[in-house]
Amino acid sequence: MQNEKQLIEQGHIVIGIELGSTRIKAVLISSDGTILATGGADWENRLIDGIWTYHQDEIWEKLQAAYMDLSKTVKEKYHTTIRTAKALGISAMMHGYLPFDKHGNQLVAFRTWRNNITLTSSEKLTALFQYPIPQRWSIAHLYQALLNQEPHLPEIDYLTTLSGYVHWQLTDYKVLGIGDASGMFPIDTELKSYNPTMLAQFDQAITNYRMPWKLEAILPQVRVAGEQAGKLTEKGAKLLDPTGNLQAGIPLCPPEGDAGTGMIATNCIKEKTGNISAGTSAFAMIVLEKALSKVYSELDIVTTPAGKLVAMAHANNCTSDINAWVNLFGECLSVFGVNICTEELYEMLFLHALQGDVDCGGLLSYGFHSGEHNVGLSEGCPVFLHPTNAHFNLANFMRTHLYTAFGAMKLGMDILINQEKVEISRILGHGGIFKTEGVAQKILSSALNIPLATASTASNGGAWGIALLADFLSVSDRYSLEEYLDNCIFNTTKLNLVQPDKTMSEGYERFMQRYKQGIPVVEKALFLNTD
Repeated sequence: MQNEKQLIEQGHIVIGIELGSTRIKAVLISSDGTILATGGADWENRLIDGIWTYHQDEIWEKLQAAYMDLSKTVKEKYHTTIRTAKALGISAMMHGYLPFDKHGNQLVAFRTWRNNITLTSSEKLTALFQYPIPQRWSIAHLYQALLNQEPHLPEIDYLTTLSGYVHWQLTDYKVLGIGDASGMFPIDTELKSYNPTMLAQFDQAITNYRMPWKLEAILPQVRVAGEQAGKLTEKGAKLLDPTGNLQAGIPLCPPEGDAGTGMIATNCIKEKTGNISAGTSAFAMIVLEKALSKVYSELDIVTTPAGKLVAMAHANNCTSDINAWVNLFGECLSVFGVNICTEELYEMLFLHALQGDVDCGGLLSYGFHSGEHNVGLSEGCPVFLHPTNAHFNLANFMRTHLYTAFGAMKLGMDILINQEKVEISRILGHGGIFKTEGVAQKILSSALNIPLATASTASNGGAWGIALLADFLSVSDRYSLEEYLDNCIFNTTKLNLVQPDKTMSEGYERFMQRYKQGIPVVEKALFLNTD
């Protein structure tokens, strides 16, 4: 403890913060990647006027709360205070729409990745570029706003993502890590910047709108891992730590998206490796050896934080419906005077799910709290079905919700594995759903029929990943990012490897057949829900 206290007091530490969909996590690490302390704050997006959003004030309120929680942990555990650090990194959920005017004023409510309101622009841009432009991407939101003739458009001076916005406020630098930038606009992996041909195509396509800006001028500058991205200003230090303990001058790495930090946190940035992040959304990131043979609407093409080509199988929905049901079970128990901590409730229910039938006994559920592009839904409506001849019990109920959490993402992964014949040598999972050992890991491994590994850092995921990217700043002149992770961080990391279960794989495929057949039921439920 005394050694850790000295590291903190001497500033030989690194801070990583990630703004996830339901929780902002902050970690403090040493130079070998060891997590010394963690903190966090819960938050939740809201559906306001048909837009999934977070309020600007809430971003700072919750960010400060997460940092304060980290500081409190350090005070209690090491009896000292964080005043400076070797480096700091900011990460956040990717995509979305955050436009600002020349005075730094936010022009419209933050439109997060969860919104499926840009189908027309997504289709038009995909056709224009001959490159997949999902509805979540910033450029799809911008073009849809143009198609809708929204009045704020001429005032745009800067368009960025959530991580880019926070980083800008902390440093005054309008930059973005290449992984996060690749979810705003297509990247040229040779130039390590936005694709110049597509930039020109977009500007030409919007000539008739007579905007006073060119696209490249309003986008963040692209940075790759290891490049300097500014230092914490006096204003930024106060924004993060209103107590005034944190000092200005700390170097920051390029801000990154949660997909990129997930790749770092699982050491999956080499060709033929992949990782799966599971939380509010679920997405698989597979580093490609070559470009895909054609455009697929179910797959994004993004990059690693070092700029390598990645196929991303993304689903907007994963654990939200599981969380809702577990909360209901907790409420039910409390009515009877039984109080069980939430963590124990999740663990017991997850473990019990393994007692269910391998095909969930005929039960079916769809946890679509928001729209899901992979199945053609613009809005969400969770649905649970139990036919009269199904085996309706608690084990099958929980197993169904765990199966369906990965259903929409599996549709994209099946394209990569079965149609594109992409070779995957290793895949790692991270996110809170993997906290109960051996449950979600076994289900997901069997769903994809690929061995799946998790590490002890899995539940801290992206916050640890961005902390590692920040730490990499000090050694990027000596190591490549791959070498740094292999030689300095993961050389002693123990992985828990789970093999797919043949019987479970077969059961999951039977479940997926019902899953695909039942989509029209969800469409009907959505119609009734909004009528």
